[in-house]
Amino acid sequence: MNEDRLSNVTPGDGRLSKNEKREAARDKARILREDQKKKDRRTKFLLQGGIILASLATVAVIALMIVNSVRPVGPGPQNMASDGIQISQGSIATETPALKSDDKPVANKRDEAAGILDIQMYVDYLCPVCGDFEKTNGEYISSLMENGKTTVEIHPITILDRLSQGTKYSTRAANAAACVANYSPNQFYDFHNLLYANQPAENTTGLTDDQLIEFATQAKVESASDVSACINDQEFKSWVNASTARALNGPIPNSNIDKVQGTPTVLVNGLKYEGSVSDLASFQAFVLQATGADFNEQSTPTPTPSAVPAP
Repeated sequence: MNEDRLSNVTPGDGRLSKNEKREAARDKARILREDQKKKDRRTKFLLQGGIILASLATVAVIALMIVNSVRPVGPGPQNMASDGIQISQGSIATETPALKSDDKPVANKRDEAAGILDIQMYVDYLCPVCGDFEKTNGEYISSLMENGKTTVEIHPITILDRLSQGTKYSTRAANAAACVANYSPNQFYDFHNLLYANQPAENTTGLTDDQLIEFATQAKVESASDVSACINDQEFKSWVNASTARALNGPIPNSNIDKVQGTPTVLVNGLKYEGSVSDLASFQAFVLQATGADFNEQSTPTPTPSAVPAP
C-alpha cells in the first residue's frame, strides 16, 4: 500500500491488531464528525448573526425614512410671516416674527385708504418666464416702490426642481432667499435681483451653493456667516416645501384667485395680471387699471392673457 495513503496512521499502528485498528479508525472518524459539527454550528451562528444585523440595519433605515417623512415642518424665516417678504421704499423689509411649525401664514394688510399700491409676485428662481417678467418690468416696479406709495411682496416657491438635473436648484434658491430674508431682510431685494440677473437655464444644474453665497455677499448681506451656513444647511428647506404647497393649494388671501397655478403669478391690488410678461406697456396699463386711475393717452389696453406655465 502506498505510504501517502497511510499518512493519517499514527506511529505504532502497525503493532495493533485488526480489531484495534478498526476501532482506532472509528474513533478518528467520530472525532472528525464532531469537529465538523462544531464548525457547522459556528458557521450557522455567524450566518444567523449576519442576517440579524442586516435586518436590524434595514429596520433602522426604514425607521429613519419614516421619521423624516413625518418630521414636522421647521419654523419659517423671520420677516416672511405671510409666506412672502414685503419690501417698500428704500428696499426696507416689513419685519415680522418667524412662523412656528404649526402656525398659519398671516397676510399683510393692504392700506387702500392711503392709496398704497400693492404688488405680490409668486416666483420660481429657475422659471425663465419669471426671468422675462423681471427683465421687462423690474426697473418699473423698482421705480414705483421708490415713490413711497408701493409695496412689493415676493413669494419664492419651488415648482421646477425636476429641471435642474437632480440638484433641486429651485428649492435651494428659494431656501437661500429665505435665509437672506431671515438674517438680512433689507438686502433681500438686491439678492432677489441678482438671482434673476444671473439666472441659470432650465435643464442645467443651476447655481451652486457657493455661487448663491457669493451673490448674497454681493448684495452686502449682514450676518454673512449666518447666511452662508443657512444656505449650506438648507435651514428653511422644509418651510419652502410647505409654503409652496400652501400657494399651490390655496387660498390666496386678498386676491381674485383661489391658488397659484404657475409662475410668475403677479397680483396688483389683489388682481391677477394676465398680460404678456415681456410687454412693459401692457403691465403699466394693468397697474393703472388696478389702481382705479384713468388711462393716459400712451396707455394701451391689456392684451389677451398669455398661457401661464403649469407647475
